[in-house]
Amino acid sequence: MVSKEKYTVILPTYNERRNLPIIVWLLNRTFTEHELDYEIIIVDDASPDGTLEVAKQLQKVYNPSHIVLKPRPGKLGLGTAYVHGLAHATGSFVIIMDADFSHHPSSIPSFIRIQKETNCDIVTGTRYAGQGAGVHGWDLKRKLVSRGANIFADTVLRPGVSDLTGSFRLYRREVLEQLVKEVAGKGFMFQMELMVRAKAGGWKVEECPIRFVDRVYGESKLGGDEIVEYAKVGRRPCQSGSK
Repeated sequence: MVSKEKYTVILPTYNERRNLPIIVWLLNRTFTEHELDYEIIIVDDASPDGTLEVAKQLQKVYNPSHIVLKPRPGKLGLGTAYVHGLAHATGSFVIIMDADFSHHPSSIPSFIRIQKETNCDIVTGTRYAGQGAGVHGWDLKRKLVSRGANIFADTVLRPGVSDLTGSFRLYRREVLEQLVKEVAGKGFMFQMELMVRAKAGGWKVEECPIRFVDRVYGESKLGGDEIVEYAKVGRRPCQSGSK
């Protein structure tokens, strides 16, 4: 796969010092093997475990043109981390994903292929539809929380995607820039509202089956309180200035 496009990966981090070197290595290998131009923007929220120091070492190894550091002074939320990283993105497409291996970089070529074949604006990973999709490493509680959130979305918000709570996506940069101006949510709910507003605004969205593996180190971001906050999306007007 050869492309003239440049791809920006935004990696928000908090206490990911053990995960970060491996995920960056995997990302570099994926883009290099497919002859794709890329940059990885690491947005670290003052991790007490020294994640930023690890990121600085990675920047020396992979070159500042590929590893861009945009740290923040404290833990300010997942949604604002994406906005912060986006402000520094130079790629024509932006990939948002987790740094904990729950999203494997090997899926990125499939995201890019789907975007090129369909000329869509967004490709979103789904754990619940398509050949090869699935979830590994979750206990029953986690599965119920995630599936419950998506059932709620399908019946109330009708987003038109099978995995609204997923957070592995590829966006046209200009589309993501427009959407973040409209989103009111923060934290994990930010991702869900992005998709609701994208569909309401008429942007073309395609899905890519992914295998989701529970994080190797650290704690999951999705809990019951996030679902309560997420429900508020359905009561906000989705007025998009997209098209």
